Amino acid sequence: MEDVLEVYKRPYDPRRPVVCLDETSKQLVGEVAAPLPSAPGQVAEHDYEYVRRGVANLFMVFEPLAGKRDVEVTDRRTRKDYAACLRKIADEMYPEAEVIVLVQDNLNTHTPGSLYEAFAPSEARRLAQRFEWHYTPKHGSWLDMAEIELSILGRQCLARRIDNVQALRREIKAWEKARNDGAMKVNWQYTTEDARIRLKKLYPSIE
Repeated sequence: MEDVLEVYKRPYDPRRPVVCLDETSKQLVGEVAAPLPSAPGQVAEHDYEYVRRGVANLFMVFEPLAGKRDVEVTDRRTRKDYAACLRKIADEMYPEAEVIVLVQDNLNTHTPGSLYEAFAPSEARRLAQRFEWHYTPKHGSWLDMAEIELSILGRQCLARRIDNVQALRREIKAWEKARNDGAMKVNWQYTTEDARIRLKKLYPSIE
């Protein structure tokens, strides 16, 4: 926890951008009957029945000090999908960075080893060296600022029925553009000093 909080205190440096990564899933749901459209004083009405059309995975890549985010929609959340996301971060989003400071939770796929399952050893090693790896603690994924963005995305864009991946990508890209154009940043206030006071019971007692 303190490691991540110290990372968040670093000043903005485009040569060493701090990038938060998180992922979630979205159930694709179709309508059984056409919804009744909204009217003055009345919201649209949807039938309680629905059709499941699979699940899509969302990778949220968020640079909080720049107010920049990118959401990748994939069919799965395998190690290879994660590795492909890291390569995009390294080679497309931040090709000029000296090193990318990566903050993420400790999901079992979120390791440099995933790169070796997706790419040849030389390529995997090249990519692994592009990142400075930092992990939130167990039960501490709330420290990952990408999780905050996923929560906002869920409330503002995904809290409704979307029945196919193409529509999901289209809606997410519109949301992403609006957030990026507004340069929506996170003003992180929680510090190591705060943690030592508020989470005192989690620290060992030294007599």
